[in-house]
Amino acid sequence: MNSNNDYGDDHKKQASFWFETFRDDLCKALEACEDDVTGPNPTSAAANGRFERTAWRREEDANGGDHGGAIGGGGVMAVLRGRVFEKAGVNVSTVFGEFSEEFRDRIPGARDDPRYWASGVSVVIHPHSPLVPTAHMNTRMIVTTQGWFGGGGDLTPVFPVDADTADFHAAYQDACDKYDESYHPKFKKWCDDYFYLPHRGEARGVGGIFYDNLNSGDWNTDFAFTQDVGRAFLDAYPIIARRHMDKDWTDAQRHAQLVKRGRYVEFNLLYDRGTTFGLKTGGNTEAILMSMPPEVLWP
Repeated sequence: MNSNNDYGDDHKKQASFWFETFRDDLCKALEACEDDVTGPNPTSAAANGRFERTAWRREEDANGGDHGGAIGGGGVMAVLRGRVFEKAGVNVSTVFGEFSEEFRDRIPGARDDPRYWASGVSVVIHPHSPLVPTAHMNTRMIVTTQGWFGGGGDLTPVFPVDADTADFHAAYQDACDKYDESYHPKFKKWCDDYFYLPHRGEARGVGGIFYDNLNSGDWNTDFAFTQDVGRAFLDAYPIIARRHMDKDWTDAQRHAQLVKRGRYVEFNLLYDRGTTFGLKTGGNTEAILMSMPPEVLWP
């Protein structure tokens, strides 16, 4: 399927194992926030949140069904509903199959051979408190007749705090600068351009980084960078959440949060590539739409 040995079975196993390891580490960090919160605002959660994991698998189909050739794989949804985080999802999936004809021209290396393998971790965090930023992170490895890494992370506060924004960007700049000093300005701009709602004329949040089709010719370096993208999020976000999770908030601030969440929904349904990829490749619908907030308002 893929003539590039750098994206063979051994490297696929390393990548999928890393995504699962990162999932476990992040779940522990978010559960620790749940254990430590002492804030005064009541929530619907009666106890400290814990991630509930649900495994899912795609039926392997030698005839391909609606998607061409054999499909298979699966993943695990991990969802927390707690006192700090109204809904936090950390999903891991590893799937294979064939792209449909209408999707092949959009994916590098899929025009002549539609078979693919994809593995990744996807994170979306919707806090109860409007003072704690919503956050997103994902990293992935995709193999067609070509292979590459992609991902990134971004922060969506209702009420931006300069120190939070600076620390979040600094974590990603440190991760990028270890590999190439051109990465951060390039990937930061890519994030700003990508997470933008043209119909609103506004950015979704305060940014972060976004990258795709990363294949420098050195698999080990690209994989190491992708791991550090995950570690940067793990290092930065729980600290930012802890700064604000015990603060009181008002009904007006909560209302502003629910309206801001509407922007999040609009982006994910209209523009998000991951949503499109998952739905077009027969992924688990509940896992794909895990990013949707549990409560939202449009004014």
